[in-house]
Amino acid sequence: MNKAGKAAIFAAVTALLLFLGFYLIDINNQPEGKDLSNLNLPSPPAVNPLNKVNTDILYKEEAWTTNFTHDGAIIKTGDWFYVFSTDYMVGAPPTPGIQVRKSKDLIHWEFVGRVFDQVSEEAWKWTKGTTFWAPNIIEMNHKFYLYYSVSEVGKRNSYIGLATSSSIEGPWKDEGVVFKTREGDKYTVNAIDPDIVMGKGEKAWMVYGSYFGGIFITEIDQVTGKLVNPNEEGTLIAQRKNMNFGIEAPEIIYNQDTDYYYLTVSYEWLEDTYNVRVGRSKNVTGPYTDFNNKDMTDLSDDSFDTGIKLVGAYSFENDTGWLGTGHSAFLEDDEDFYLIHNARAGEDKYWSHLHVRKIVWTEDGWPVVSPERYAGETEQKVKESQLIGKWEQIILPRYDDRMQGSEKLILKKKGEIEDESGRSKWELKEDNTLILSVYEPGAVPGDFWTYKVKLLPAWDWENWNPTLIFTGMDQEGTVIWGKKRLD
Repeated sequence: MNKAGKAAIFAAVTALLLFLGFYLIDINNQPEGKDLSNLNLPSPPAVNPLNKVNTDILYKEEAWTTNFTHDGAIIKTGDWFYVFSTDYMVGAPPTPGIQVRKSKDLIHWEFVGRVFDQVSEEAWKWTKGTTFWAPNIIEMNHKFYLYYSVSEVGKRNSYIGLATSSSIEGPWKDEGVVFKTREGDKYTVNAIDPDIVMGKGEKAWMVYGSYFGGIFITEIDQVTGKLVNPNEEGTLIAQRKNMNFGIEAPEIIYNQDTDYYYLTVSYEWLEDTYNVRVGRSKNVTGPYTDFNNKDMTDLSDDSFDTGIKLVGAYSFENDTGWLGTGHSAFLEDDEDFYLIHNARAGEDKYWSHLHVRKIVWTEDGWPVVSPERYAGETEQKVKESQLIGKWEQIILPRYDDRMQGSEKLILKKKGEIEDESGRSKWELKEDNTLILSVYEPGAVPGDFWTYKVKLLPAWDWENWNPTLIFTGMDQEGTVIWGKKRLD
């Protein structure tokens, strides 16, 4: 080989070695924990970040998407998800009729229209209410049964009605009253906020109630959709002390894997401190108890401590946060579970949106929800190295229903958590469970808070990028959320 050939080969090898060297240096200099390339991450929910408050759409219903959704009920039929919700808007009296939205992916929603033009004469005469509240939708006997509420604000002059249709988008036939209450009658329940649940024994049940006497459950006839015992309010399953202790918006779902019924209710005031609590029971009619075995019928001054708080008012960095995070509904789609609820913008507590959150289940069979709105994420294997770095965490204390802001959490190499004690640790288990052991001497028996949380990818709506999140509880049933910061 001549000298020119040898020189060319030498130059090529040298260039290759330099390239590999710089590549390895670049890889080694990558910020720890920021490489998520092996994960199937959710795509952006929109081209650009979405405004929570957009006055340009006030009178453009075709552009409402999730705006002005309140007290939503959800159902899947065919390839579509439908949400039916309260007559609500900002800036003007709402048009009556029960709002309807639909989506194929639980992310992008379109406004369909309304079920009715006005409240029925019967409902108006009983309540003097002019709008529909808190509907519920279920399919039985190849027909759709739509339950609705009409009420006089702040009183028990209330009416639960029923409409039926062979098509999810109507037309709907009003079937009249299911149950009604009035100030001074023999009942204690307030006849609003119905939800229909199918029991294990193939019976159908209506759970309902708001403030006043609490939450009741009663059997319904699956053909007529009306009460089996029309003159009885049913069985009490959840209650708080008095009208100063808000409780409403009941919803029940059965999980075949855990063999439990799960009851959610909303505590406190819908504009700001609204929050979702959950208890469970082996029987649809209760008793329902929480993580600490407290009965959801709690007339004590300490009922704020009853029920796992699944979601409450919160704010991550770079965002005004969300208030009024309540009136939830469950959705089961194949083997996946979701929770939907209202949320009001931190900058305008009257501006309500629909939130959809993925549910994951703890090892002892409790639901917890993602701290971020659903964007198509799926549970998948996360590497230990991907956890190292900066996180935000939010704890949702049961005793404080004000907006909870995020705090910094730094996970270091070798399972260390950065804090003053130097004793806090973290550990990743095989099933995507992260154990956070946080040292706080004297605060808890054993001096360590132990948070068992589930990891999964998600979309960071505040910073508009994919990320990792965690959700779970401590040994006392207090929920903690976390979000990895990748910026």
